Amino acid sequence: MAQAPDVAAAWCRWDVTPKEAVAVQRQVAAAIERTDRFAALRTVAGVDVAYGVRGRGGIARAAAVLLDLTTLSVLAESVVQMPATFPYVPGLLTFREAPAAIAAIDGLPMRPDLLICDGQGIAHPRRCGVASHLGLALDLPSIGAAKSRLCGTHLDPPAEPGGWTPLLDGDEMIGACLRTRAATRPLFISIGHRVSLATAVALVLHCSKGRRLPEPTRLADRLSKHPKRPESR
Repeated sequence: MAQAPDVAAAWCRWDVTPKEAVAVQRQVAAAIERTDRFAALRTVAGVDVAYGVRGRGGIARAAAVLLDLTTLSVLAESVVQMPATFPYVPGLLTFREAPAAIAAIDGLPMRPDLLICDGQGIAHPRRCGVASHLGLALDLPSIGAAKSRLCGTHLDPPAEPGGWTPLLDGDEMIGACLRTRAATRPLFISIGHRVSLATAVALVLHCSKGRRLPEPTRLADRLSKHPKRPESR
């Protein structure tokens, strides 16, 4: 069900102060759905945003890559470049990245059935990382697949691919520390929106193809940094 326009508009407000952004995040966190609610998943999109020097430049270059979820073959790509107007504030990066990320997703020829983000979902101090915020703003099932931990504690996961341990914030499980490939650093998987943690882990493993990163975000990351560089297979 589409969100009411006035509520959705509040979740899609990016021209806010850092204090206002925190308040918006709390609204978004309260609206996130943590159980599976989606129809058949046929396509998946990965999205990533790159910047200038040290990742904090004034221009955001967002890339979205659409794949067939069964075969993981690339169906379409979209790259958008625009000024980043929100300051670099840890914990509020969604407000810096979302305008470009949404424009890149909107540039795809079809709406994806699932979104995987190179960032946090609810594994965030206010339970509102970029995957959760984009999932709610776009009304899409979404997953956070982050390369590093933002908050919480965990034990080292088993060495074999598919092994994982809970990511905990106190007594609350906010994600999974997942080994997608043997002898590599784990990823931090969390609910974005309308996808349960167990399903998120299974989908990320399916999309990883024996690599550390799931194919949708791996390709989006590459495209955002090297938009004209051909993918080597």
